[in-house]
Amino acid sequence: MAISLEKFIHSLDLRALPRVLQIQSGIYCQGSIYEMFGNECSLSTGEVIKVIGFKINKLIASTCENNEGSQFSAKVELPLNFPGLYKVVADKTPYVSIEEIARKVSIGPTRFGHPCFYSAEDIKLANFTIKHGEQITFNSVEEVNGTMAVNCVVVRNNQTHSFTLPLSHEGEFYECEDDQIYTLKEIAEWKIPKCRNRIVKLSNTLHMWDSSSPFPKNFDGRLILMPVYEVQAVMKFRKDIVHILSDLDVEVKDITDCYDIGSFLQPLSLEDIFERTSKEFPMVAEIMEGPSASQKPYNLFKSASLGKEIVIYKKYQAARVLASEMRSDSSKRHFLIPMSYKGKFKRRPREFPTAYDLEIARSEKEQLHVVATKPFVSLHKELFSVSVGDQFLVQQCQTSEVLYEGRKKHIDVLACEQILSDSYKKVLLPMYMEGGFVEVIHDKKQYHLSEICKEFHLPFNVKVSVRDLSIEKDVLANAPGLQFEEEITDSYLLISSVSSPMESWEIPVYRLNMLVHLLSKDVQTVVPPVTRTMVEEVSKEEYYMLRRYENLTLHPPPRPPKKPT
Repeated sequence: MAISLEKFIHSLDLRALPRVLQIQSGIYCQGSIYEMFGNECSLSTGEVIKVIGFKINKLIASTCENNEGSQFSAKVELPLNFPGLYKVVADKTPYVSIEEIARKVSIGPTRFGHPCFYSAEDIKLANFTIKHGEQITFNSVEEVNGTMAVNCVVVRNNQTHSFTLPLSHEGEFYECEDDQIYTLKEIAEWKIPKCRNRIVKLSNTLHMWDSSSPFPKNFDGRLILMPVYEVQAVMKFRKDIVHILSDLDVEVKDITDCYDIGSFLQPLSLEDIFERTSKEFPMVAEIMEGPSASQKPYNLFKSASLGKEIVIYKKYQAARVLASEMRSDSSKRHFLIPMSYKGKFKRRPREFPTAYDLEIARSEKEQLHVVATKPFVSLHKELFSVSVGDQFLVQQCQTSEVLYEGRKKHIDVLACEQILSDSYKKVLLPMYMEGGFVEVIHDKKQYHLSEICKEFHLPFNVKVSVRDLSIEKDVLANAPGLQFEEEITDSYLLISSVSSPMESWEIPVYRLNMLVHLLSKDVQTVVPPVTRTMVEEVSKEEYYMLRRYENLTLHPPPRPPKKPT
């Protein structure tokens, strides 16, 4: 039976891909040419395509207000990179089974793919009972003893209880409230159920209207998001991927069960390649879709163009340093710097807003020398009052006894030496002190990146003193200053061109959009002698994603002690 392309997408389970479709009828059926993202394709009646994936391409957002009992709704089209952070409003429409949840809601390996629901009634299991209203976290879908089920978790009294619920289990399930904030792209990828719209609310901290805003002045921050999908498909006699928007007036018929699906090429993303076992490397592949022109610096990678054959030698994890330009305006750039970077750096002064930050930055390697940039008046005579220009050598953290409202009290302090004109004076600064300090640099040495990571604590301020001469254009050399924020580990593939096997490239798996299909060809197993690693400029969105994911694995430092009241 023929149905519209949009209905087909809404009814499709991602786990059922790929699917083979035959074009039945529509505006684009008379041998017409359709072009999207530079891909031209004919969608003639009878044409057969293999759908390999689909994703949300854009969102139609409705802004709503109640005006004297009637609802007025203005619609605006939003790209996925539209700025802002949003909270998801829980859907009040119930799901009637676990199968419906698994089919319509994204459940996956990342923390975004762990949706939470509650049941309107108690669920009795073999070992215990899930109470109505109790939050259930859905972690993954898999086959358990021949039955498809969802792996779930509930937390009671700080203890985690794991169990499975079969897809056949029926009931009344509601979304739990979500207090996290997300970008629009994250919501599009993980938080919009199939066949449903999604209500979100713009975070109050970013909800500021200006003349460039697409929303009306009385916009209250609430949006109803309706997704428009982009279908990724392979055509019978083409070696590239075609992209078709789901709202096109085209009718299709699913003929997967009666068609040889193996007669189509099988596109693989870099993530698909990375998931293969190490024994399957090296391999030869042909590029079906290369990096976009905006993906710096991989748009300069001449081997990554459509139709080029590449050798993929291995997969691995590699260290990078996440760095940001030291500038106050909004044009600040962010970089991922490989440890193989051959340039050298000189230190730049760090700034510390509190005495607690001085304690964190203190190191055994050298004594921290700072100058006060803000005055501070101590509440206790036992502690030191700071004037602008006072210089200190930071010693250590300790406790000190102070007199507070006639009673003795112990508080945390930072022991320092004040530098006078011809002597030193021992002083104590309260850890709750809010002031300002700037580091005095005595070290004139030039450091390689690996030396800085080994010898100092990050964050760390530097400026390029000797640029990397092995790079044609060193983007770091022009930066007024850089702050090395943290060291991260990321996933990479090592590849080279079949036609130029003397050098290889290190490419990121999760930030480079590229599709390939594997070729049955012999491949040299010797890795080329020259490996090119690049300083990668990342977008603001990618920067915040990297920091957020990396910080999930770190324990935050304890909060600074509060100022006595």
